[in-house]
Amino acid sequence: MRSLPRIVLEPVVRTALLEDLGRAGDLTTDSIVPAGATATVQLVSRDAGVVAGLPAALLAWELVDPTIAVEVHLPDGSRVAPGSVIATASGPARGLLTGERVALNLLGHLSGVATSTAAIADVIAHTGAKVADTRKTIPGLRALQKYAVTCGGGSNHRFGLDDAVLIKDNHIAVAGGVRQAVEAARAHIGHLVKVEVEVDSLSMLAELLEVGADVVLLDNFTPAQLREAVTMVDGAMVTEASGRITPETAVPIAEAGVDLISVGWLTHSARVLDIGLDHLSST
Repeated sequence: MRSLPRIVLEPVVRTALLEDLGRAGDLTTDSIVPAGATATVQLVSRDAGVVAGLPAALLAWELVDPTIAVEVHLPDGSRVAPGSVIATASGPARGLLTGERVALNLLGHLSGVATSTAAIADVIAHTGAKVADTRKTIPGLRALQKYAVTCGGGSNHRFGLDDAVLIKDNHIAVAGGVRQAVEAARAHIGHLVKVEVEVDSLSMLAELLEVGADVVLLDNFTPAQLREAVTMVDGAMVTEASGRITPETAVPIAEAGVDLISVGWLTHSARVLDIGLDHLSST
């Protein structure tokens, strides 16, 4: 599991706080909570899952009030049960309440991504396959969501259009064929850039094997077709399966022998992990 540098986290968290605070700040908290009041609160998981995004959540409190102190009990990547205390925060009550929603939004969403990833990673752990994300991410949150995938035991696919070539059906149609598309791509890119090609049939895979690529994306293949495809590739390319994969369908797909299973909904539709802020004491 890698970590995210502050320079990546801070713009996202600042944007979320600015969106929430608007032009006048926290009217509710500032009108009700005395300026000198202090409090201690806990971040508590109400579901079973995997923690991710804690540094982003804690940064929200730090940016609101840097005097808030936090003790982390279960860092990112930890498995939690209902009632697990993830962290304890103490300091000015106004700052704790003002930063609460942004902190919980980021932590709950990213922990949901990690939890969804773990649901697939766990069931295919007996195979050689890994679950990977895609570019189907929420705008502005890609780096954070891909980090959350690693917290759940997954692998990252390309981060953008600029770090790898992925030739899909429309590219092939415009190029005039698989060979033409691959050759055009290789003539354009540098020697360190990998090329992946999406195929939707075994005959198309056979055509790709004639020209070669680094990775083949086997789209919407059945487990039986995947087994045949893996045999045809015979280690010549990394094999990746995709297409409406769930924890239930992932097992036979992984057992077919593919190297990767890419799943878009891990980032664009993951259910949040329910994490609450429990109030312990105030003075």
